[in-house]
Amino acid sequence: MKTKIASAVILMICNFNGLLAQSQLTISRIMQDPASWIGTSPSGIYWSEDGKRIYFNWNPDRNPGDSLYYITPEDHQTVRVTPSERKRLPARSGDYDKERKRKVYIKNGDIFMYHITAGEETQITNTIDRIKAVKFSFDNKSLVFQMDENLYAWDTGTGYTKQLTNFKSGSDESESKLSEQDKWLEEDQIHLISVLAERKDKRELRSEINKKNEPERPIEIFTGKKRVSNIDISPDGKYITYSLFEKAEKTKQTDVPDYVTESGYTENLTARANVGTGSSSRELWIYNIEKDTVYKVATNILPGIKDFPDYYADYEKYKEAKPEVRKVDTGSPRWSDDGKNAIVTFFSKDNKDRWIALLDLSDGSTNVLDRQRDEAWIAGPGIGWFSREAIGWMPDNKRVWFQSEESGYAHLYTIDIHTGKKKSLTKGNFEIYNPRISENKQQWYFDANMEHPGVRNLYRMALNGGKPEKITGMNGRNDAVLSPDETMLTIRNSYANRPWELYLMKNEPGAEAVRITHSLTGAFSEYNWRVPEFITFKARDNAEVPARLYKPDDPESAGPAVIFVHGAGYLQNAHHWWSSYFREYMFHNFLVDNGYTVLDIDYRGSAGYGRDWRTAIYRHMGGWDLNDQVDGARYLVEMHDIDAGRIGIYGGSYGGFITLMALFTQPDVFAAGAALRAVTDWAHYNHGYTSNILNTPVQDSLAYVRSSPIYYAEGLAKPLLICHGMVDTNVHFQDVVRLSQRFIELGKKDWEIAVYPVEKHTFTEPSSWTDEYSRIFKLFETYLKPEN
Repeated sequence: MKTKIASAVILMICNFNGLLAQSQLTISRIMQDPASWIGTSPSGIYWSEDGKRIYFNWNPDRNPGDSLYYITPEDHQTVRVTPSERKRLPARSGDYDKERKRKVYIKNGDIFMYHITAGEETQITNTIDRIKAVKFSFDNKSLVFQMDENLYAWDTGTGYTKQLTNFKSGSDESESKLSEQDKWLEEDQIHLISVLAERKDKRELRSEINKKNEPERPIEIFTGKKRVSNIDISPDGKYITYSLFEKAEKTKQTDVPDYVTESGYTENLTARANVGTGSSSRELWIYNIEKDTVYKVATNILPGIKDFPDYYADYEKYKEAKPEVRKVDTGSPRWSDDGKNAIVTFFSKDNKDRWIALLDLSDGSTNVLDRQRDEAWIAGPGIGWFSREAIGWMPDNKRVWFQSEESGYAHLYTIDIHTGKKKSLTKGNFEIYNPRISENKQQWYFDANMEHPGVRNLYRMALNGGKPEKITGMNGRNDAVLSPDETMLTIRNSYANRPWELYLMKNEPGAEAVRITHSLTGAFSEYNWRVPEFITFKARDNAEVPARLYKPDDPESAGPAVIFVHGAGYLQNAHHWWSSYFREYMFHNFLVDNGYTVLDIDYRGSAGYGRDWRTAIYRHMGGWDLNDQVDGARYLVEMHDIDAGRIGIYGGSYGGFITLMALFTQPDVFAAGAALRAVTDWAHYNHGYTSNILNTPVQDSLAYVRSSPIYYAEGLAKPLLICHGMVDTNVHFQDVVRLSQRFIELGKKDWEIAVYPVEKHTFTEPSSWTDEYSRIFKLFETYLKPEN
């Protein structure tokens, strides 16, 4: 196949909208500013403290930024909040006293208290130094807050403020730094010269007297080069807990040159380090106030702390390895409501273990309640990695609740701290999201995809388990926020062809959901946006692979098709709600208008389908995840009359990586591909993401070689388009520069690269989006429709 592509040509922005298109859509139209073209959906929904108003961000008037609106449960008329009124509103998040009559929070770096019954706000502080955290003390008599890397208590009755900690960076300068030789000389001098000895005695005596006359202060705690955070006081006031965070030593950061700057000079953006160049650590420490001493919570005796990972068996170098204590990140204590017990979680730095343990603050010892081990990596909804940890205390103060993938799906469990008895509250082939206990402590609320992996609803369930009861019922995804008295719900709902809107309903199963907002522009609504078919196809291992299928109304026999590969890896896109890939969704409608069939696959590694689906890519990205694309192509040929020689593939980030692997290792399957902001070598990506899936390059080089496209570049035989932002601080532009050099050295011709000088990982300029997708469309028109 002849091309006119020069191997090292860098193509800058140009317009391909003159290409023949059989759609009322154009690429420049669908890639314009989404706020003006689509509209702005409501977001940030929350109830006022008294439940009389529902606030949300919205922008129907196309202001430069979102505006705050409200409705009342009785009157659904949307009202814009004035700037002055918005300034007086209490902060959304904060801490409540036990009677839930007062709320304390931080606003603009200062402490405020809101008296809920009276609806009045009181400002407590007005300081240049910003407050970092604030909460009520266990007895509700004080506010405990963090400022200047230290903890303070403010008595709400007397107004007296007390400093509780005295953290200082560096080391104790009072400690002698004399060598053994110099120390001997000093002691000998004092022993020989009486005047010096007398002066020293008097100096020490004056120091002791001065200390006795000084007010009581907390002891100095030196933290060295570590940063202190998460400072808290125990309910009985006897202990201070705090985390010490240490950056990895000798970690080389990467630079990303920014060529188009206001200054006119090239400026370097300091970006992340590469995987394996060191990782930070987080320790938990305890300050025993009565004993004036500090000690670290021990992690060296956690069960299995010296266990080797299974992949060691693949390497000769580990055959004689001696067991060592693995590094661990320690979380902050979570106290029971009665203030008698605390739990803490530990995550191993090699990503294989999570421990949940009772913490004894008197000596820093722990009693492990649950250990979850995964030879791939610990993750999943409510567990970690891409998800916030969901864990807490049951109302009886005797059991801890948490989420675990023990069954293969992220479910809800409890464990008794006295007997160790563990109970699964939910079970089945579905995932639990955002579990929370009701205000009356009688039941659970959680989101789940029980009916279909691509549909989420709000459920409630008895506190000790039972059959979950579905509350919301609209198709798509329903993100619900309960009113303070939990009698009403606000719902943010969307469907595959309709962006998010706000609804209001009673907290009753089957109740009517009343639509509040209408956010779409007239121009966007003019087009009949498609609802894709939600299908599964059988993979080579007989797994059912979920996907979205877009088809022309009257498809061409032996027609062309495009497979889209979503990014992130661990992300769900073959769901029933409005996609975060909304530009790609619109582009797929445009492609279908022009005769293409489009398949959008939730391949192995995607979210929403349980642990085995998530970890199928462990130690081999470009394995099962790529197989699913190849099997998807076969499905299109066998079931939808697609010409096997007219299938293209494209995607961004992780999707760009898969596109490269597809063209390099499966050239007989795909006729052309577009790799956008693609990872070309996983050894050059970040640590937090990559080390979970591939371990580190030094530890597990086999995984990196089998997973990185740059090692397979010689396999390129079909046309490839590469698009990349030059100031991408996530997947660096260096990735495609290195790959380009490989192509040049290999003498490859069927490739081109388009660079975007002002764009980061996610483009912001409509002109860049338009240029990029015009090039993608031209690629497919050229090589999937050769008659054109």
